[in-house]
Amino acid sequence: MKKLLLIATFLFSTFGFAQYGLDKEISAIESKVIEWRRHFHQNPELSNREFKTAEKIAEHLKSLGLEVQTNVAHTGVVGILKGKKPGKVLALRADIDGLPVPERSDLPFKSTAIGEYNGEEVPVMHACGHDTHIAILMGVAEIMSKNKDKIKGTIKFIFQPAEEGAPSGEEGGAKLMVKEGVLKNPDVDAIFGLHIGSGQPVNTIGYKSGGTMAAVNSFVINVKGKQTHGSRPWGGVDPIMVSAKIIDGLQTLVSREMPLTQEAVVLSIGKITSGVRSNIIPESAELVGTLRTLDTDMQSHIHKRMREMVADIAKAYRAEATIDIDEGYPITYNDPTLTSQMVPSLEKAAGKDNVIVMKAITGAEDFSFFQQKIPGLYFFLGGMTKGNTEPFPHHTPDFFIDESGMLLGVKAFIQLSLDYLND
Repeated sequence: MKKLLLIATFLFSTFGFAQYGLDKEISAIESKVIEWRRHFHQNPELSNREFKTAEKIAEHLKSLGLEVQTNVAHTGVVGILKGKKPGKVLALRADIDGLPVPERSDLPFKSTAIGEYNGEEVPVMHACGHDTHIAILMGVAEIMSKNKDKIKGTIKFIFQPAEEGAPSGEEGGAKLMVKEGVLKNPDVDAIFGLHIGSGQPVNTIGYKSGGTMAAVNSFVINVKGKQTHGSRPWGGVDPIMVSAKIIDGLQTLVSREMPLTQEAVVLSIGKITSGVRSNIIPESAELVGTLRTLDTDMQSHIHKRMREMVADIAKAYRAEATIDIDEGYPITYNDPTLTSQMVPSLEKAAGKDNVIVMKAITGAEDFSFFQQKIPGLYFFLGGMTKGNTEPFPHHTPDFFIDESGMLLGVKAFIQLSLDYLND
């Protein structure tokens, strides 16, 4: 019996899609997926403003006969597909928002869109690959809707707005979707998500069990000094000098208090605002930064120490300082049991040699809010042309994705879905 089971496992892992008879359908949809991607790339919209994006997604899902919910967490779209047989409920997620980044490429479908970000007119670009995520999930929905007889259970297709963060003063993203009940009615048992990578070789998949992407917390430090003439610094309290000491001190929390062989910690100051001219020592300064952690205990410790250090350093130099740390995004945590269960499915989709165990990333993802409620697996899809030695990073004007890698995303989602639901 053991020998028979080993043979069955070998055949299952070797043939993958042949078991479901979907090879031709998946290959045939590639041109549609690329066409959709190019449309969204040329027409990006910012977080919580993805109105036309949502409209096109909803129109497609309705044409497939799915039960469609719109205006979820402002502009989100959810499609529900019920299989022919009862079973578990699985969610698949794609984020849909663009970024306030100008596109510098010469692509025929480059973005020239303009939007509004925090009251300013800005160029808009899909500079993180969310356009590919939308198109991939639309392709998965189309194939799955035509093969309901192969589905044991239900699939929820979640098209999520505002992954990059809601505008100031607004709620949004995965957190608001969860708050509004996207994982309920029917209750979701597990969720899968992917992210394409401009620096990961095309037609590869990367994953990590456990902590995969960092928790992120933004913080604002306000330093209050005493204004004086630039020629008489002793007549006041210099908030810029105090800010420099605070920045220096905060870096020692990483280099001297964090067990970095355990997990990474990154603390960055991204903005300093103070003063109006060269001969006036100003009254105040503002520092804005981010903290990224991969361990909840380390995160708690450094939060505590940041609050202590900021106030104490300022006091040592006769100034006052406060720090406000936002809630941010939790750690993107791949459930170890679910990950172990589904790795063979990724290997069937990509080929075992093309599935890579990766190290944790200090970027952050609000997919983590879904994973706080149910088991989830978040993996990475290669989008870098083979032979490219200098890929452009995400969130930059030259960001580029090789579209030939998108079909693997369709394959991976379908293989994961059918294996999970029919297991």
